[in-house]
Amino acid sequence: MSKIPFSKIIAGTMTWGAWGKNCSTSQMIELMNTCLENGITSFDHADIYGDYTTEEAFGKAFGESQIKRNEIQLISKCGIQMISEKRSNSIKHYEYSKEYIIASAEQSLKNLQTDYLDLLLLHRPSPLMQPDEIAEAVEKLKIEGKILDFGVSNFTPSQSNLIETKTKINYNQIEFSITHLEPMLDGSLDHMLANRITPMCWSPLGTVFRNDNEQSQRILKVTNELAAKYDVPNEIILLAWILKHPARILPVCGTSDKNRLSQLMIATTIEMELQDWFMLWTASTGNNVP
Repeated sequence: MSKIPFSKIIAGTMTWGAWGKNCSTSQMIELMNTCLENGITSFDHADIYGDYTTEEAFGKAFGESQIKRNEIQLISKCGIQMISEKRSNSIKHYEYSKEYIIASAEQSLKNLQTDYLDLLLLHRPSPLMQPDEIAEAVEKLKIEGKILDFGVSNFTPSQSNLIETKTKINYNQIEFSITHLEPMLDGSLDHMLANRITPMCWSPLGTVFRNDNEQSQRILKVTNELAAKYDVPNEIILLAWILKHPARILPVCGTSDKNRLSQLMIATTIEMELQDWFMLWTASTGNNVP
């Protein structure tokens, strides 16, 4: 389904910079190498991460890392205009003019110290999106070799259809996890499967380890049993659950912990049994399937 061979687990860089661990250049290089040593070759960015600073910090590390550009895939997103010292915005909003999309992509290239993005995503849908303008920007960026592929993020089926009246969407990065089942129930994943759009998902572990509520307790009980059965860490079970979906979802894992990064790809080796998958779904909803 996907045109670019992204790794089956994608490293999310949002917490690598000022919005998280604030890694030094050498720490970022170390994280990149940990990813590559463990089969994670794809890195997910957005212009806004770290208040518009994380791409540049990553780019500096990449420039010094001696990692070859053709060994990795770089994803970025544009369109959110934040209130920031780096922008003259009086309110947070979205912007998808042809000029802005092109300028934003070109700035990401400069910050990441690369000639091209493997994938550019529109970060959030705007009520004022004009499919013609978006298509013109995407076409120009592709012709100039500045982006290889195009997609969206957090778009509903109808919003995706709107953009697809003018240009093909190949990816949609959405929130999906064992505690956020909506895309599986509201038609989003069905729509992507039917339209050959590859889903990526952010926050793939959901709130299981963050919220100590009845739902998390139910999920953890089953997860711990399955972790023992498959002999893997419990978070690997939650990723394997996502990977079993027929839409071939690519989880974006936003950890900056080297030890966790080194284990994530184990999830791709788990063949979760059908009834185990439904045990987790049942634990999430608190009810047997109808």
